[in-house]
Amino acid sequence: MKHPFVISEHQLVLPDQHLHYRLYRNPVLHNGRKLLLIHGAGVAGEDTWHMLTAFLEHWQEILVPDLRGAGQSEFPDGGEYPFSVQTLVSDMSALLDQLGWWQFDLGGYSLGGLVSMLLKQRYPDRVGKQFLLESAVLDRPDWVSTIELRQRYSSAAVHLRSDDREQGIRQFLDTISPNRKASAQTESVAVSRLARRPLGFAHALDAVTAAINSIDREALLASQGDVSSFIGGLSVELMHQLHLTLAEQMPNWHYFMVPGTDHSLPFQKPRQIARIMNAELERYLREC
Repeated sequence: MKHPFVISEHQLVLPDQHLHYRLYRNPVLHNGRKLLLIHGAGVAGEDTWHMLTAFLEHWQEILVPDLRGAGQSEFPDGGEYPFSVQTLVSDMSALLDQLGWWQFDLGGYSLGGLVSMLLKQRYPDRVGKQFLLESAVLDRPDWVSTIELRQRYSSAAVHLRSDDREQGIRQFLDTISPNRKASAQTESVAVSRLARRPLGFAHALDAVTAAINSIDREALLASQGDVSSFIGGLSVELMHQLHLTLAEQMPNWHYFMVPGTDHSLPFQKPRQIARIMNAELERYLREC
């Protein structure tokens, strides 16, 4: 399928990072509406969002960056070094300022969901409609279980730094998608995708684990705007319970279960998720 957007690739040179990003421009839409989409740990922005963007109807421009440790973003010397989630937020801020994006909608997947929520918390007046796809730190209803879960990801990160990287990747997949029903070919594709930058992947997992110790989840949730939250139908029941509760308690939280998907939902059902995103933006604009 030929992508309907005009796509260009760019690089923002920061003092300690060469930040790669893609701009998708709708050639027939001139409403000025912008959308930033932030990928998760271990995967590039293009891999995560390329198919989904093809079905988005209401945005003139869509920005898809590669976070540190992923895709084509890299440190100036080409090495892999630790980073914090707050540094990722600052990277996104620098990119948005460089592009002059003072008003935009925002979507994030997994680690990118946490970065998105922190970006909204830092710049509440710049972010409009929000979309979260299985956001990090919104895994379980109680905080103790969330912290315990992060320790399992930390264990996977240890393997990613060793010669047995595939074990680390499979441990990550077993932790984040224990109920997945993948064919051997699909599993191989997922492992291959996550193995492209194993050290960057490990640093991303560690960044979320470190953030757990400083984040006030209740304050973070209270700072969000109108959120559409997507959870895979095959994801653990506790995650569904949390987001259903948030939707019941917060009038600005809208929960969507995506049947037949697990944590890999943007790769598995991009058309279906995009369709809901289109409808949710229409609802948001009606209610504004």
